[in-house]
Amino acid sequence: MDESRSTHHAPRARDGAVEATVDRTRRDTLVAVVLSPLALSWPQAGHAVSLSDLTQADAGNGVKTALERGATIAVALLGKEDGFWKNDAVRIALPEWLQKAEKVIKVIGRAQEMEALKLGVNRAAEQAVPAARMLLVDAVRSMSLTDAKAILTGGDHSVTTFFQDKTRAPLGEKFLPIVTGVTQKIGLAQQYNQLAAQLQKTGLVKIKPEQANVETHVTAKALDGLYFMIGEEEKKIRRDPAGSGSALLKKVFGALR
Repeated sequence: MDESRSTHHAPRARDGAVEATVDRTRRDTLVAVVLSPLALSWPQAGHAVSLSDLTQADAGNGVKTALERGATIAVALLGKEDGFWKNDAVRIALPEWLQKAEKVIKVIGRAQEMEALKLGVNRAAEQAVPAARMLLVDAVRSMSLTDAKAILTGGDHSVTTFFQDKTRAPLGEKFLPIVTGVTQKIGLAQQYNQLAAQLQKTGLVKIKPEQANVETHVTAKALDGLYFMIGEEEKKIRRDPAGSGSALLKKVFGALR
């Protein structure tokens, strides 16, 4: 009789321990949801972590980690020799008005200089990009919770929008003197500027203000390429949070899947 009672009560003890564990887990989850100012409804079931499970700190730090990582990788990829030149997605082309004049320039024996200018504007961008790193990182570290929330739920273009709003003007100021220093070494760069000025006076060719000067054209295109690459890095994290190798990114961006 005693043995049967002993055998009968053992499972109940284990069941009690399991129920206590489940209760603690439910309580912890409830606390996380209540404390999170980012608590959002998420209709899909079956996710280990949902947006409503994320705390304010997790969401904010996750976004900052993603942006800082994306910015650092983008600068490393572009800020080296051939970073722009051998990347079809961001290679800087000459303005349309100059492309139209290319045949004439080649006919008069300036083809070699034309090719040098094509390469040179990309080299200028490659040398300017490393100067962007700290400004980008500072923008990320000083971002608000509102910024983080907008990026987290804003889709693939939210990162580009954030960086353009926060850094385009100051980065343009940093890039321009670097780009100018490089393009001045190319003889055709000065001819580009002179030709643009002459054509604008005649009114025969419509040249956009940002294309009237080779330095401003390269600066604008270098920034476009930089923001594009940052956005591409963010897309990778959104598509495969686990592949980032970061537990925080997996948790935060995995909640969006």
